[in-house]
Amino acid sequence: MLMTLDVGNTNITVGVFDHDDLKATFRMTTKTPRTSDELGMVLWTMLSTRLIDSSLIHDVVISSVVPKIMHSLENAVIKYFHCTPLIIGPGVKTGISVNSENPKEVGADRIVNVAAAYHLYHQACLIIDFGTATTYDYISAKGVFEYTVISPGIEIAAQALWSMTAKLPEIEIIKPERVLSKNTVSGMQSGLVYGYIGQVEYLVRRIKEELNQPQLKVIATGGLGRILVNETDCIDEYDPDLAFKGMKIIYDKNQKGNRE
Repeated sequence: MLMTLDVGNTNITVGVFDHDDLKATFRMTTKTPRTSDELGMVLWTMLSTRLIDSSLIHDVVISSVVPKIMHSLENAVIKYFHCTPLIIGPGVKTGISVNSENPKEVGADRIVNVAAAYHLYHQACLIIDFGTATTYDYISAKGVFEYTVISPGIEIAAQALWSMTAKLPEIEIIKPERVLSKNTVSGMQSGLVYGYIGQVEYLVRRIKEELNQPQLKVIATGGLGRILVNETDCIDEYDPDLAFKGMKIIYDKNQKGNRE
């Protein structure tokens, strides 16, 4: 089995593949400081709750945008799973090329998303990742990662709303039935969710116009995407497992390269 670890600013999401079959997924918080032993034990425990024997994990792939956790996480993998993880970064075969002013600053999370989209759909795509930040990444029909747009995620916007104002409360991010509201909580929810839908639709429209690709395929991923994906027609596909698939694809490419 292959374990894929997607380390984001808020959560570490974990996917376990049995050959090409994604058998289980789970997540844990990134922000809690943990030693390598704590990380190893948490991973072992979570695997066991999914009835997965940890001794069957033969390899691990890590995509991370949080450098400070990597020392403990790498050591946890080595100590508890007895393998050296493949870390997505410079020098790793991805199957795509990056056309950027500074390719090294492009996050591994975005690389795995665009690699997955290109491999799965074989066409130009716009990938929207609704995470801590929301990223809009374009990959061409030739497999070139060319353009990006980055905006605050909906959760960041929500936290700013209640932390920077004296009387607005902390709220659950859900979509109210109507835009117009008669109370503060639903008014905040309306502004956040409907306002964010408007942002997504406008950016997608402008991106398509600037690329002159009105039929550009739009793929959404990320946990917070569930709130928005059914509320707009500008998203063609929602795949919450896109990052796991991208890491599996990149792992396979590097294994093939090592055998040649």
